[in-house]
Amino acid sequence: MVVGNLKLGVDVVSAHNLLPKDGQGSSSAFVELCFDGQRYRSTIKEKDLNPVWNESFYFNISDPSILHSLTLDAYIYNHLKATQSRTFLGKVSINGTSFVPYLDAVVLHYPLEKRGIFSRVRGELGLKVYITDDPSIKSSVPVSVAEETQVKHEGHNGKNEARHTFHTIPKRSNNEEHDHPPAAEAPHHANKYVADHMKAPEPIPSKLVRMHSASSAQPVDYALKETSPFLGGGRVVGGKVIRTDRAAGTYDLVEKMHFLFVRVVKARELPAMDVTGSLDPYVEVRIGNYKGITKHIEKQQNPMWNVVFAFSKERMQASVLEVVVKDKDLIKDDFVGVVRFDLNEVPMRVPPDSPLAPEWYRLDDKKGEKIKGELMLAVWIGTQADEAFPDAWHSDAATPVDSSSAASALIRSKVYHAPRLWYVRVNIVEAQDLVPSEKTRFPDAYVKAQIGGQVMRTKPVQARNFNPLWNEDLLFVAAEPFEDHLILTVEDRVAPGKDEIIGRVIIPLNMVEKRADDRIIHSRWFNLEKPVLVDVDQLKKDKFSSRLHLRVCLDGGYHVLDESTHYSSDLRPTAKQLWKPPIGILELGILNAVGLHPMKTRDGKGTSDTYCVAKYGHKWVRTRTLVDNLFPKYNEQYTWEVFDPATVLTVGVFDNSQLSEKGTNGAKDVKIGKVRVRISTLEAGRVYTHSYPLLVLNPNGVKKMGELHLALRFSCTSFPNMLYVYSRPLLPKMHYIRPFTVMQLDMLRHQAVNIVAARLGRAEPPLRKEVVEYMSDVDSHLWSMRRSKANFFRLMTVFAGLFAVGKWLTDICMWKNPITSVLVHVLYLMLVAFPELILPTIFLYMFLIGIWNFRYRPRYPPHMNTKISQAEAVHPDELDEEFDTFPTSRNPDLVRMRYDRLRSVAGRIQTVVGDIATQGERVHSLLSWRDPRATAIFVTFCLVAALVLYVTPFQVIAALAGVYMMRHPRFRYRLPSVPVNFFRRLPARTDSLL
Repeated sequence: MVVGNLKLGVDVVSAHNLLPKDGQGSSSAFVELCFDGQRYRSTIKEKDLNPVWNESFYFNISDPSILHSLTLDAYIYNHLKATQSRTFLGKVSINGTSFVPYLDAVVLHYPLEKRGIFSRVRGELGLKVYITDDPSIKSSVPVSVAEETQVKHEGHNGKNEARHTFHTIPKRSNNEEHDHPPAAEAPHHANKYVADHMKAPEPIPSKLVRMHSASSAQPVDYALKETSPFLGGGRVVGGKVIRTDRAAGTYDLVEKMHFLFVRVVKARELPAMDVTGSLDPYVEVRIGNYKGITKHIEKQQNPMWNVVFAFSKERMQASVLEVVVKDKDLIKDDFVGVVRFDLNEVPMRVPPDSPLAPEWYRLDDKKGEKIKGELMLAVWIGTQADEAFPDAWHSDAATPVDSSSAASALIRSKVYHAPRLWYVRVNIVEAQDLVPSEKTRFPDAYVKAQIGGQVMRTKPVQARNFNPLWNEDLLFVAAEPFEDHLILTVEDRVAPGKDEIIGRVIIPLNMVEKRADDRIIHSRWFNLEKPVLVDVDQLKKDKFSSRLHLRVCLDGGYHVLDESTHYSSDLRPTAKQLWKPPIGILELGILNAVGLHPMKTRDGKGTSDTYCVAKYGHKWVRTRTLVDNLFPKYNEQYTWEVFDPATVLTVGVFDNSQLSEKGTNGAKDVKIGKVRVRISTLEAGRVYTHSYPLLVLNPNGVKKMGELHLALRFSCTSFPNMLYVYSRPLLPKMHYIRPFTVMQLDMLRHQAVNIVAARLGRAEPPLRKEVVEYMSDVDSHLWSMRRSKANFFRLMTVFAGLFAVGKWLTDICMWKNPITSVLVHVLYLMLVAFPELILPTIFLYMFLIGIWNFRYRPRYPPHMNTKISQAEAVHPDELDEEFDTFPTSRNPDLVRMRYDRLRSVAGRIQTVVGDIATQGERVHSLLSWRDPRATAIFVTFCLVAALVLYVTPFQVIAALAGVYMMRHPRFRYRLPSVPVNFFRRLPARTDSLL
């Protein structure tokens, strides 16, 4: 767009169901638009509660860089002809972050808002707001010029009607036509519009409204976009669902999709096709170019399949459904029989209707004559709310390589439940009567503990006896149901790199005691078993057995961290008896994805086989895989219980790499992007429909892989419980009573992620390890120069307020604005005289700031920001370092260069830390007599100050100190003050450093 010609276009279309304000059950409404100091008015519609204007106005955009911080206000007033006054009917405020180009604009009906607490409004206002750079468009006539004509209505005569002139809207190309007639034709279509407005809204494609954060501007293409889709419950406008005449179903956060369901149950008395007198039957369901195939059953004339096929109705191009029974053969499959259905006669079924009962159908031959054999089928048309939808074979997810029901196991939707994780605490106290292989020396013993792939060791103890004492705690992670045992092995280090096993103990985790608090677990002695078998005579001679003293328990009072602590989706302890009731319900509608980047090549063209994964708490969900589709429509809805608002929902998009014609070959599913939504940022009851950019950081930089369209709703079931949660600790109390170290938490988190990935990878279809690790942010703790810069600038942003206050105080002290400085002096003296007003003033000031910021509160959840993440201008070598493996796999010269760079950064940090330590040591040296003269001066000053403060009121001291600090620059010196000079001369321990 040409910046100099930018204008904001506003099409005032219509209003609906306005409040009568003229005392006769009607209103004479007109609209007043205000933007950036400009004000325009529409014509007056006499005696009409559903007025139609279809008028266009154009505002000049003086500074496009501040467009996101501006607001368009649309007020509807009732014109009182007798008194030439007006009464308020409602208003609409549209943030500048919602303005889009003309091609993306759509008419949205905004609910009217109140002007004050006691205002009474109702109805909606239809507006189309867009940005244009067409040079032929001129700005509209302002109110100051046309004010005389605005107060007149349009029903008097032709002269009055001619006065309401508006600039002609320039003719656009075919692809840029307006969605409504020109303004001149509005009177001819007014009655028709009012009649049509009473109908349910048509399911037109949703348009996007771009929204960005003013505090962290980033490219528009990377920003969040608000949408207004037509979902199952109605059209979503401004977070509210405008319901249609149809009742909302269970799936009200997704677009309703119709499918043709075919349930193939079984067959009986099929004719023999082989010389053996039997056949290997399977069923092929065909409609148009789509077909689904069941598995074949060998040597069976009465087979059973019980398979459901789902064909997307919007893709069906045929009117006849064919269900063909065939006989599997080595060369060519034989035709057995067919059943045909006319799609116009297939019944519609919507839950909670009972499932359609299957029926027996006689098979026809190729000539259409009945033959021996029957097939049990059920055929109906339903939606994604149908119970058969999750386990069905889908035509829109069918793989071109294999369309059988066996292949559909890799692409169907699935709900997973992550295993319940426990911390296993093993306290190894001591051993008794150890018998080393060499009797002439004492053992150098340690204990190795193992649960599955987790191995830990105690420190070796060189005791002067055969009873070593350790008293060490070892921590592990275990998942229900417990499949691995706790194996404890006592080993003796006979030489460097050579260890011998003294004995072993195997403890089933099912037998271990569970606890939910910090109570003491009773210790037990376990006999050590020999690692190898010995003869019976030797066993008779051994009267005593080596023993191991242990305390073992399953700690259920902790929350097992299996994801990054910043993005935790669950904070409950393991023990269920400690769980609190849920505070709400989270509903997620995964609508569609647009503009996906091709991830593979098939038949000479780029394509993707995508699916979505959502994770919250113990529940993971996976949508069906849509094959060969860069604009997939999922329209699947899921629900979670919410126990804590300080949790995060994560939704990821992946490309399925397991559908290759040559097999998987160990290929990993490729990440396309993910979205995080913190529950505490959502308003209760509001429907959030946004299109989220899928941003991925790779060694070449940040890249947008497409957009994911989601619908979210958080419903609060218990408001008192939710308020109570805000007063509770974030983690269970065991994390504070017996906290873990940072090293232990990192190790346990790594083990927990591996266990969850292993369990979910054994499901059908498997949720692969790379998917679980990406969703859990397993690499978030590794070093990254980019993340370090991002965190530093975040810290600077946090302290920006303090820096601003400091700069303001400096300006006050320097008297840059004398009036302000005088007022601050007066306010300071008032607070000194009445110190009881200090805290009330501070809290009242924060209250007023909070109330003022309420009108500017964010109306959309936060999203990943490339500017905050320092991903826009990151150096390629820093990205390569971030994506390096651990330990490194790069060449030594590159590693040496990065090491030198890290040393230089660490050197600057070291200098800053040293300077801070120096200031602290100088404070200590005030009374340490390290500098006897300085300490003597300070001690004398303290004595004088004590006497002066004792006889002088505190208010006087505070007032004098404040006035001295804010004294006029005429009484200041450019040199540092005496206290500063004295402090800088104090000694520090820098002299003692090597």
